[in-house]
Amino acid sequence: MDKVGLYVKFRTQPGQRDTLVKILLRAAELGQDAPGCELYIVNTAPDEEDIVWVTEIWRSAADKAASLSATGASELIGQALPLLAGPPERIELRPVGGTGLRG
Repeated sequence: MDKVGLYVKFRTQPGQRDTLVKILLRAAELGQDAPGCELYIVNTAPDEEDIVWVTEIWRSAADKAASLSATGASELIGQALPLLAGPPERIELRPVGGTGLRG
């Protein structure tokens, strides 16, 4: 089973970055109990006021897909969508190794 990695870039409506960060951090809390979630990190950059990045690593694509139907996930998605200035950009990756990556 191949691990699945994602970089997801969210562009928010002006001034909504911090609100989206709070929602995504709640999603990270859900991920602590999600089967197969190995990494879920919310990132911001000092020079991008309306951008939020999420870095994810999952044991499998099936685990990632199942996380979207976890209790509370649809509520958080519903809260996040109106804050966005367009669809998120996704870069899909296949993690192969490195510090902190579980075998």
